[in-house]
Amino acid sequence: MAQIAGWIASDAGQRSEAERIYRLGISAARQAEDHTLAGNITGSLAYQMSNTGRETEGLTLAQAALHEAGSEAPPKARALYLDRVAWAYTKAGGIENGQAAMRALGEAGQALSEDSEGIESPAYMYWVDAGELRVMESRVYTELHRPLRAVPLLQQVLSEYDATHTREMALYLSWLAVALVDANEPEEAAAVAERVITLSSDIPSERTSERVRVVLSRLQCYADVPEVAALLVEHPPA
Repeated sequence: MAQIAGWIASDAGQRSEAERIYRLGISAARQAEDHTLAGNITGSLAYQMSNTGRETEGLTLAQAALHEAGSEAPPKARALYLDRVAWAYTKAGGIENGQAAMRALGEAGQALSEDSEGIESPAYMYWVDAGELRVMESRVYTELHRPLRAVPLLQQVLSEYDATHTREMALYLSWLAVALVDANEPEEAAAVAERVITLSSDIPSERTSERVRVVLSRLQCYADVPEVAALLVEHPPA
């Protein structure tokens, strides 16, 4: 319950409240000696920190979540925690952290492959699968400015994704738009950005709003391209 409530507060931009709720959940999980659950909630807090300018704290906490869960954690849990470590390394920046992020992604994929061996994972890990790992991999490639890897992965993920999950579609499309900018494809990036804006317009999510701002900011370097210029006139960057 703390993980879900914390996530909702975080997505609404109520970061302090989200952190309070997450820490309450972490404390309860530790008292119950449920290390897997404690790692899950700790990783959620680390993810918020990594996304909100507290990259060093986020990396430290993501590593702590993985360590606390331990080597005996179920495969899906280890895969998720390694995914969050990869993202934390990516947001921390730097060549060495980028390489560490790629190693963590590889370890996450390896951990998930062990799930087929019949080791039971908690029911709340139902959403962790190969598709989710591809999403994180593509986002890491985007943040590391490797569009030749990011674009095909994102296109594959989006082609298979349930379009009724509007918030997630908007977020994943936002990374595709940024990757297309890096790939020197401003016209296509503008078209994807338009979809992001349309999908985000009716979503009460601070996260999607922030991603729209990022996309529009990145497109400004192509303001002389007609498709981009038209988009920026209609939706001026904040």
